Amino acid sequence: MFDSLTIYVLVVIFLATLIRSTLGFGEALVAVPLLALRIPITVAAPLAVLVSVLVAAIIIVQDWQHVHIRSAAWLIVASLFGIPLGILLLVKVDGHIVKAILGTVIVAFSIYSLTGKTKLHLHQDHWGYLICCGFLSGVLGGAYGMNGPPLAVYGSLRRWSPQHFRATLQGYFLPASLAGLIGYLAFGVWGSAISRYFVLSLPIVVVAILLGRAINHRVKDHGFFRFVYIALMVIGGMLITQSLLP
Repeated sequence: MFDSLTIYVLVVIFLATLIRSTLGFGEALVAVPLLALRIPITVAAPLAVLVSVLVAAIIIVQDWQHVHIRSAAWLIVASLFGIPLGILLLVKVDGHIVKAILGTVIVAFSIYSLTGKTKLHLHQDHWGYLICCGFLSGVLGGAYGMNGPPLAVYGSLRRWSPQHFRATLQGYFLPASLAGLIGYLAFGVWGSAISRYFVLSLPIVVVAILLGRAINHRVKDHGFFRFVYIALMVIGGMLITQSLLP
């Protein structure tokens, strides 16, 4: 049951869930590219979304009072128009192209997070940014199971506190990820491997969620976030390199 590949998948899911529970986002940025190194992306992406549903549900139960309901609701509505396009990209586009796009998105987002010093500050919800970020989040979620980057950009522009940032993103992730799962089922992107990995990962996902919440309530050093983004740049570079190989 626990062969080397299964152990690798479970370790990746644990690390990704720990990051998600600590920061509020980012597990797909870690899980999908690392899982794609060893398993097909048509398994990696749906598995990441399935885990996302569980993580979001538990975090919302824990911290529902910190959710910006209005922002989350409009981000969800906008993402519903992007999810079908993302799933079509996953099903119809060559895997090498998918990895190249995924790697590029990760590198670009990491560079933005490390060096971006925009002075733009949205004191209240801005419909243009809200709809655009929600739609792009749906596309990326449907294609790669990684809704987070556009949401993180919007949250940073709104200057949400870490607690509101973490909780509000879960208010988006739960229904959006459920919609993504429905889309995977509709397009036949499902298999026994996804269900097997998910069931085996349940205990470590719960542990990672509890541990991440404890860290979230204590962490103050932004050096940790810099380390995460640098690591993501390395992973993204590896995926881009893979996409160029025959």
